[in-house]
Amino acid sequence: MIDRPSTVLIVGATGSIGRHAVAEALRQGYAVRALVRDQTRAARLLPERVDLVIGDLTRPETLGPAVDGVDSIVFTHGSTTSERDVRDNDYAGVANVLKALGGRRPRIALMTAIGITRPGVAYAQWKLRSERLIRASGHPYTIVRPGWFDYNQPDQRKVVMIQGDRRQSGSPSDGVIARDQIARVLIDSLDIDAADHKTLELVADRGPEQDDLTAVFTSLTPDSVESLDAAEDIVDLPVANEPEMFRDDLATVTAGSLKAGD
Repeated sequence: MIDRPSTVLIVGATGSIGRHAVAEALRQGYAVRALVRDQTRAARLLPERVDLVIGDLTRPETLGPAVDGVDSIVFTHGSTTSERDVRDNDYAGVANVLKALGGRRPRIALMTAIGITRPGVAYAQWKLRSERLIRASGHPYTIVRPGWFDYNQPDQRKVVMIQGDRRQSGSPSDGVIARDQIARVLIDSLDIDAADHKTLELVADRGPEQDDLTAVFTSLTPDSVESLDAAEDIVDLPVANEPEMFRDDLATVTAGSLKAGD
């Protein structure tokens, strides 16, 4: 185990996974900060112990107070399957937070989705680009690609982590997992050395949930520091052919990583 970060920022804290992540982080003893747009609504949904910080993922100039002094960041935000919405919220949110950090390197846990590498799926490609920014950023990180939320049976609680993103039917046959387990894996990853630089698809199998996920994380292949893509993935998105928006963000994030390493 690593030294536990004292303050974790939850991005997407009022969402269906974010609320579980907040509860799990509090249960594990973290000080929890939530990035929220509507303080009144957030106060109704989240425990009083949560520090609510107003900001908007689409407006990077509002994010400074949220990221100031945090030791870790958990991204649970997500929108629709509209390419524009995923680009302007899911992807841009990650890019804007990384830029707001100004070269500081808190540990990161990012939630995307199983099947993210399906060729030709425009919205999935923007989620994939958010993963690429995290890998290029120089942060310690874990990227979690959950299966279908809450389609698991009551006896289907064994946490399974796989790699290569080969399950791409776009249906629950790709794998299922409970929302509270997704949150648990995201929060656990902040405190397990073996989770660092790992990208995984997360599903559940028949059997009880494990008490300790260290061995499961240890079994995974780490991402190469020389690649923007996950270990064992098959991806055909040359950077030179990527949208200008992504190439500009990648240059900024990479420059920040190099500066932080000086």
